[in-house]
Amino acid sequence: MRGADGYNESLFTTVRLEDFVPASHPLRPIRTWVNEALSAMDVQLSSMYEDDIKGGRPSIAPEKLMRAMLLQVLYSVRSERQLVEQIHYNLLFRWFVGLSIEDTVWNHSVFSKNRDRLIEHDAVTQLFNATVEMADKRGLLSGEHFSVDGTLIQAWASHKSMRRKDGSDDHRPPEDWKGEPRSNDTHESASDPESRLYRKSNAAPALPSYLGHVLTDNRHGLVVNVRASQSGGKAERDIAAAMLADAAKPDTDITIGADKAYDTRDFVQACQAMKVIPHVAQNTRRLGGSAIDETITGQPGYAISQTKRKRIEQCFGWGKSIGPIRQVMVRGLDKVDQRLTLTRAAYNLTRLRSLGQLRPQGG
Repeated sequence: MRGADGYNESLFTTVRLEDFVPASHPLRPIRTWVNEALSAMDVQLSSMYEDDIKGGRPSIAPEKLMRAMLLQVLYSVRSERQLVEQIHYNLLFRWFVGLSIEDTVWNHSVFSKNRDRLIEHDAVTQLFNATVEMADKRGLLSGEHFSVDGTLIQAWASHKSMRRKDGSDDHRPPEDWKGEPRSNDTHESASDPESRLYRKSNAAPALPSYLGHVLTDNRHGLVVNVRASQSGGKAERDIAAAMLADAAKPDTDITIGADKAYDTRDFVQACQAMKVIPHVAQNTRRLGGSAIDETITGQPGYAISQTKRKRIEQCFGWGKSIGPIRQVMVRGLDKVDQRLTLTRAAYNLTRLRSLGQLRPQGG
């Protein structure tokens, strides 16, 4: 018998959002751990808001905002408008964020208004650190062998936004600049003044950009430190040295794998001062020769470090193909750093899940 093509919505329902999410769904273990991490951050998250005794309308829970921000990275949602739209009708998104089917979804402007607050209290950084701590507790980090690299992050600004710092071309059409040299010394972006002109290679154009720096552990390629910086000639090596200072251990030698861009005497000396063995690829074409001598290249671990360091490219590839860091849709170094850190936290979560280390506890 043919069924009737009718639609009658029930006045009451007992179906839970939980029932729509398969037990084997990859978001289940991630959500379980994220909830545990956010519970541990309860004191910090409470300090972001005024005491209840002062009154006022309750804010949207920061835990829900951070879960939504993770979804935006994990599902390659381009904008916060689209994210809010997805949360409105996507039952999986509602379940992950922590909204019931009757709850009203907030306006997209909530993200913009709360981004500075999350930056001020380092909430996203704490979430990233929690992924590292969990990996360490489960024996997934060596703690001794690392790789470092940087990647170009295109700013949310075009080349036409570059204007003279002295304001002498404020009234000139942005198209009228051909044949005129531009540099970071004389020009800055009107859209994002903290970005800097930077080119990936001599064959590529110089665009307003930032640099993203990542330190990974060689055992499983998990990210253990991440920072964004203004783009510049020595930025990669300076930030790498700062991240290594955090990872260095006074009683243990550690190794660092890196590409030819880090083969400079200043970086090698900085590593050796911290008892870090620089397993850096040799740049034999550099003026003055390579700073990496045979006492380093002859070590048994040198070849292993050079092989393991290539995993960091997987991290960058994921961040630019799945994540939002090919070109960030925020402006200012602090906001770019927050977006980069969130992306690396999401990457660690997916890696941990694929390693089979995240398991839902309870239902």
